Amino acid sequence: MHYQIVIVGAGTGGIMTAAQLLKKNSKLNIAIIDPAEKHYYQPAYTLVGAGAFDMAKTSRTTISLIPAGAKWIKDFVSELDPDENALETLKSGKITYDYLILSPGLVNNLDLIEGLRDAVEKGVVYSNYIDPEFTWKKLQEFKGGNAIFTQPSTPIKCGGAPQKTAYLAADYLKNKTFPKPTNIVFATPGTVIFGVAEIRTTLMEVINRYGIKFKPSYTPIKIDADKKIITFKSVVPAENQCVINTDESIGEVISGTSNIEMPFDFLHLAPPQEAPAFVKNSTLVNEAGWLDVDIHTLQHKKFANIFGIGDVAALPTAKTGAAIRKQVPIIVEHIESLLKNKTISAQRYNGYSSCPLVTGYGKMVLAEFDYANKFTPDPKLKQLLIKDSSKEHWRLWMLKKYMLPYLYWKKMMKGINV
Repeated sequence: MHYQIVIVGAGTGGIMTAAQLLKKNSKLNIAIIDPAEKHYYQPAYTLVGAGAFDMAKTSRTTISLIPAGAKWIKDFVSELDPDENALETLKSGKITYDYLILSPGLVNNLDLIEGLRDAVEKGVVYSNYIDPEFTWKKLQEFKGGNAIFTQPSTPIKCGGAPQKTAYLAADYLKNKTFPKPTNIVFATPGTVIFGVAEIRTTLMEVINRYGIKFKPSYTPIKIDADKKIITFKSVVPAENQCVINTDESIGEVISGTSNIEMPFDFLHLAPPQEAPAFVKNSTLVNEAGWLDVDIHTLQHKKFANIFGIGDVAALPTAKTGAAIRKQVPIIVEHIESLLKNKTISAQRYNGYSSCPLVTGYGKMVLAEFDYANKFTPDPKLKQLLIKDSSKEHWRLWMLKKYMLPYLYWKKMMKGINV
């Protein structure tokens, strides 16, 4: 089988790209390869995990989203062969293309943290990335003690999601009484709570308001499901390394030279994530295992007829649907220009991404930024009477819970730029 354009992945990037290409030229011969029968609106998972959104409303059937004129190949890609402009699938065999757009997202790898798989299977660790309804169930059953929220050192979908989960949990638990001392801990491999200065100031105020124990430079490396202990490695830069001060109030104990053990009663963790195996094991990735594209053109650095969108791409910005929303029109312009003029367009991606940081029930901050971590709020927010989106606002909560899902299903998935 041969197609002008093959898109791998029927997620946000794949569907949007196909829809926008076909709006410009309905005669294009496009195939979308993806085995999944359902498409999920994952940005709502944080709200599902806090009892503020219905999980049933996060999904649609894939077939209902495939744009008219595109061929859906319901299959797994097993191997990429860019030298031959081809790829292999499990059931459909070899498929060739003129242009390839890779947007397969990423996958969880529970084995990158010792004991994580065992802890998840035993129901000791909870994750909105895996089962947000289970997170909400266990939050309601929480009886006090250490409630720990953390994330891995690998890139993850929506890097702000783990701290959003912590804020919502803190808000839910703030007026409850428990038989034993209760601590909410947010531990992260990062050195700061957020890279954008304006947003960071607000989030530190949120952390202080809830009394959250903020633990920067903490990388989770091991979980003991039976003893309910998580081990972190201190990742403070060597030049700043000093004696590790343990916090007795949460039962921290030094293990070895730079490890910290912490007991937990509730543990939410974003699992380590990586590119799908067929991408990771191909010749298309960089040393870190991510699709090696130019960060401004999104064109592969070696193969000019291959482009990358979204989470799988080696881009130094947050992996979010908002980033994809800005990437897709650029790739569409490039493909259109290549078909007409044999060269890419002048369009360039500046690293825009957005993270809707829910800070409690009815409150949110909207972080919009570029490659330079410059705060770049959308001027359209003033139409919502929001003067400063770096500050908490109830209208931003309404945007997150109601407007963004509507825009996603009714506009973005239809190929309409928003």
